[in-house]
Amino acid sequence: MKTILHIIDTTGPGGAETVFIDLANGLPKDKFRSVVVIRGQGWVYDELCRRGLAPIVLDAKGSFNWRYLSGLRRLIKREQVDLVQSHLLGANVYCSLAGLATRIPVVATFHGAVDIGNNERLKRLKFAAINMGAQHVIAVSGGLRDDIISRTSLNMRKIEVVYNGIHSSAFQHPRSNSLRRKYGWSEHDFIIGSLGNIRPAKGYDILLDAAALLGKQGKSCHFVIAGQPDKKGLYQALLDQREELGLEEQVQFLGFLDDPAEFLANLDLFLSTSISEGLPLSAIQAMAAQLPLLATRCGGYEELVTDRENGWLVDVGSPVAIADAISLLATKPEIRAKLAEKARKHAVETFDISVMFSAYERIYDQLMS
Repeated sequence: MKTILHIIDTTGPGGAETVFIDLANGLPKDKFRSVVVIRGQGWVYDELCRRGLAPIVLDAKGSFNWRYLSGLRRLIKREQVDLVQSHLLGANVYCSLAGLATRIPVVATFHGAVDIGNNERLKRLKFAAINMGAQHVIAVSGGLRDDIISRTSLNMRKIEVVYNGIHSSAFQHPRSNSLRRKYGWSEHDFIIGSLGNIRPAKGYDILLDAAALLGKQGKSCHFVIAGQPDKKGLYQALLDQREELGLEEQVQFLGFLDDPAEFLANLDLFLSTSISEGLPLSAIQAMAAQLPLLATRCGGYEELVTDRENGWLVDVGSPVAIADAISLLATKPEIRAKLAEKARKHAVETFDISVMFSAYERIYDQLMS
């Protein structure tokens, strides 16, 4: 029995956090023991407890917290950890340093371009620490791998692509009309949904502009956005934009929903207006739910979608292109059905969680052999 220490920076809901929880909970329990470390209370803590895992809370406030690093080192020794699995930049840095001090192998997973942005403080030092302390670096898409290689000092030979996975069977959900009933929409109204926390990278301002264009064309479209509001004013700015555009009836912000399968079962089309993505878990969920997908060419989607085959791609940042694509797809049910069928097949074959588990297990076995 090998002990894996799983650790992540964040405490709220999201794609990286879901993968973190699934990995800690889903590895073979006759082979691996999971020790889980998080930074505080929140959705991640509650979800771990719900799945029968007992998270250890280590506070890591401040730009660099020596007490946190010291606590990690003590925990690794006390729990007799054989390998550390970290997610997101902060945890990757701390765990790489702790791995150096304890001589324990570290696998560092990156989930998006935000962790390698040029505005990241002390970026060169942080990636130097990861280079020295992490034996293996995982990027969740080939595009992210290429960005890491071109924008950081990480040794490219350490980097491997492992796609995020989902429980694809959980998204074989019967059709739902709960949103139509809630908002009084008819069966002829076309419902378009987005799933993702309120962050700049999601491009929801572009979605609102596209919705306004469709409204001017007299299209009977309704937009629903499910995701945790941010704490930095973006959500309020989006509400103000919605009011200025007169879209209070057409666009609904639903907040965080703990049942994405039920949400997706209400939709006629899944939409992503992102300006940057690693490998979007919500889009994989939508494909597994057999929904047609309309998304931007923002990095991760080019690997996920074959344009006009199992999804529909448009250029980043173009409300006109998004509105035009929605206008077309809303009137072509036969195209939507073809895209949705092939999307489901691709999601199950390539992005089922069993594929992800096998890849991580292989990496762990190699590093601990």
